Amino acid sequence: MTGHLVAGLVAGYGIAVPVGAVATYLVALTARTSLRVGASAALGVATADGLYALVATVAGAAAARVVTPAVGPLRLLSAAVLVFLALRAARAAVVRYRDPGEAAAPRAEHPPTPARAYVTFLGITLLNPMTVVYFAALVVGTGTGAEPDRLGQAVFTGAAFAASASWQLLLAGGGALLGRALTGRRGRLVTALTSSAVITALAAHLLAGA
Repeated sequence: MTGHLVAGLVAGYGIAVPVGAVATYLVALTARTSLRVGASAALGVATADGLYALVATVAGAAAARVVTPAVGPLRLLSAAVLVFLALRAARAAVVRYRDPGEAAAPRAEHPPTPARAYVTFLGITLLNPMTVVYFAALVVGTGTGAEPDRLGQAVFTGAAFAASASWQLLLAGGGALLGRALTGRRGRLVTALTSSAVITALAAHLLAGA
């Protein structure tokens, strides 16, 4: 079981630590809402990673062969969703900046509920099929899924989820600290526009890869 546990932790951190568009959006969302919303979003990302880890351990290379043909279209869809979210966040930031009343009470913008944040980030992360390809390649390469060891598969999946969750929650905590540090009108505007620009650039990178 120790081997499955270590392999799951390494796999989970391996897919979670590289900061991409979703991670950037997670930090930005937490900065302008609350740690509770950000933590829910973080768990949505980790749930998607855990689901893909489960699929990979159960189906192995077969899952990768099924998912790989859809990588291109799903990348396009993922990039489109991220660009939409980035533009919406930038527009909301500009509106708050131009309206002193909105800037004085930024929470009045009807931020997403924790449940909505969870579902949104679960969906965004599930649109990245490279996650299951990554896990499948790792499972096949290390032999973790070579035998139908259900307990080992469960340990591997749980460890991957725990690793991803711990990293995503760390990002959410950083976003909460950033939000408290930049509470002024100009600071919140600059933060929102910068994060939107970064998300758009990363989404463009996804489009280029597709």
